[in-house]
Amino acid sequence: MRTGYANLPLHGGRAPHWLFQRMTLLAREVARWVAEERGPQELLIRLSDPFWFQAFGCVLGFDWHSSGLTTTTCGALKEALRGLDRELGVFVAGGKGAVSRRTPDEILEKADKHDIAADPENLIYASRMSAKVDSSAVQDGYQVYHHCFIFTRDGDWAVVQQGMNELTSLARRYHWLSGSLESFVNEPHAAVCSDSFGLPVLNLVANESAEARKVSTYLAGLPPDRITSHLKGLRELSLPRQHEVTLAEINPERMEKIFLKTYERQPENFETLLGIRGVGSKTLRALSLIAELVHGVPTSLRDPARFSFAHGGKDGHPYPVDRRVYDRSIQLLHTAVEKAKLGDRERLEALRRLVDFDSRQA
Repeated sequence: MRTGYANLPLHGGRAPHWLFQRMTLLAREVARWVAEERGPQELLIRLSDPFWFQAFGCVLGFDWHSSGLTTTTCGALKEALRGLDRELGVFVAGGKGAVSRRTPDEILEKADKHDIAADPENLIYASRMSAKVDSSAVQDGYQVYHHCFIFTRDGDWAVVQQGMNELTSLARRYHWLSGSLESFVNEPHAAVCSDSFGLPVLNLVANESAEARKVSTYLAGLPPDRITSHLKGLRELSLPRQHEVTLAEINPERMEKIFLKTYERQPENFETLLGIRGVGSKTLRALSLIAELVHGVPTSLRDPARFSFAHGGKDGHPYPVDRRVYDRSIQLLHTAVEKAKLGDRERLEALRRLVDFDSRQA
């Protein structure tokens, strides 16, 4: 299931080297503690929780509401688990920009190197489909540019990815978790966290879009000239002013090659259609528009989006990072985990009692 969304302002700059080094060390100790105490699956569950992930980034010392928290936290985690992934059974692939496009190769490389029991092709499919849903099936105005894929030796996985909206200077983060995933294309999220609602959303994975998905799949299997003739006819319609699904940027002649590909493939369902290479947001928008205006099947326009500091923040807000306290936190966690492995669990039990006490006070 997709477990949440978060909207964040776009911030420039980058974490200074001295801070990123410490972020990596602290991320390593936190990941070790969670994976060794509760198991690798628990680490995936926590990373897929937008609240826990945000708190994790804040503890590491990054700007609490910055878009950079996502990319830097994932980068620190990936670096932190390098060399430790075999021991913990947790692996991280992907990243920002061009690095995200190497995710399939990284999955194959890690699967081969670490004798992962799960079929890597299934992991690659999950990576690609989660990215395709958030970039094409949910058209919310955010272009996905960061994709981090975390998986275990048994084939469980989580995704943390982020999209950017240049018009609003906001970023939106998407979280996925394999645990109880029933469908990639029907209500894959279980929680949505967002204070901002931006552009109108074409939501093809909403439950109320089920019929639209069926009709779009049917249309995709028709001869290309029949689809393009519909699009040309729609150009002549005077659409109601409140209608949010438009033909903007859709050129029927240029899309004929894509429709030829879908016609040859004859997709059996919407997920198959979504997975066809070349089928993107414009193709799906065109098909959904025909489905609604020609066949009378509506598509959902519902937007699916509806911590505290421990060590300060990169830009000095609410206060500068205290390096001495940061290093002490790393050492405390490292010592606690190491002693627990030797049978001395006193410090870990003390940390757990502190968490329980804090929860009761909240």
